[in-house]
Amino acid sequence: MPPHAPKDRQNLSYALRSGFAGGVAACVAKTVVAPLDRVKILFQASNPDFQKYAGTWSGTFRAISQIYGDNGIRGLLQGHSATLLRIFPYGAIKFMAYDQLEAILMPTRESQTNLRRFSAGALSGITSVFFTYPLELIRVRMAFSTRNSSHSPEGYHRPSFLSAMRQIYREGTAPSPTPSSPAPTPAPTATPATTSIFTRFPILKFYRGFSVTITGIVPYAGTSFLAWGFLRSRFLPPSSSRAGPKPATPLADLSIGAVSGGLAQTVSYPFEVVRRRMQVGGLTRPDRWIRWGETVRAIWAARGWRGFYVGLSIGYLKVVPMTAVSYAVWQWQRRILGL
Repeated sequence: MPPHAPKDRQNLSYALRSGFAGGVAACVAKTVVAPLDRVKILFQASNPDFQKYAGTWSGTFRAISQIYGDNGIRGLLQGHSATLLRIFPYGAIKFMAYDQLEAILMPTRESQTNLRRFSAGALSGITSVFFTYPLELIRVRMAFSTRNSSHSPEGYHRPSFLSAMRQIYREGTAPSPTPSSPAPTPAPTATPATTSIFTRFPILKFYRGFSVTITGIVPYAGTSFLAWGFLRSRFLPPSSSRAGPKPATPLADLSIGAVSGGLAQTVSYPFEVVRRRMQVGGLTRPDRWIRWGETVRAIWAARGWRGFYVGLSIGYLKVVPMTAVSYAVWQWQRRILGL
């Protein structure tokens, strides 16, 4: 790394270009895997219409076929508009924060330890999640809605971004129709204190599952950036000549990104399953805050330890190419923008 690089990263122009590159990379990567992303949410959140497909690779493609048969391409991309609204700032903040933290924690190649790589990645993930989580919750609610699970008395309708946002905001303010299927997370009656919190601070409704998300993003983002930095240092070492380090190719970026994504997904997946269940909890228990303990117990009671890995195969199918494309496009954008 050139000696002037850390100083260059501290100026506003560099930070904005870095954020733009990260945002574009995240949008491209998410679009590539959007159909798989919706199916994974349906599996993780135990949507009753799709539980028969969960657990097998063939079931993943049969679920995609059913969604396409019912609603066409729009069904496969349901919730994707909310995804793009969230993922651009998420990717921008994450990669921009990592660039800044890398300059602070690892100003020289000698200081690039695995612990510092993990710490920089985890902190960048936490920062991006904090600012974009409400958009993530809206996106999950849009993707979770299906023809038979809709609570609308008029029948199924494809939820829009604004309608999903209004539904979340109004949860707990009036009695909700009884769901047509059993609640995935049984829970006792809401306490007045919980209802009072939602009434006084409605913004909290947009942070269902936030605590488990923060806990899960630490191993996910930390492991992802750790693997990315370590593998690049191992397979793309600095050159002994003055020409600088060995230049990366798009294939190298894709390969290293794919391995990074697979490792990060394996480490953090149980947290993701718990998070999805808590995020859709407002549909079945809109009057109360769904807690970690009861969600974990419900998953364990229903399927044991395997319940925490429901949809992992589709998770690999989605996260590996998504992470590969994300890192590759990020590096491509950095080269174009002179970063």
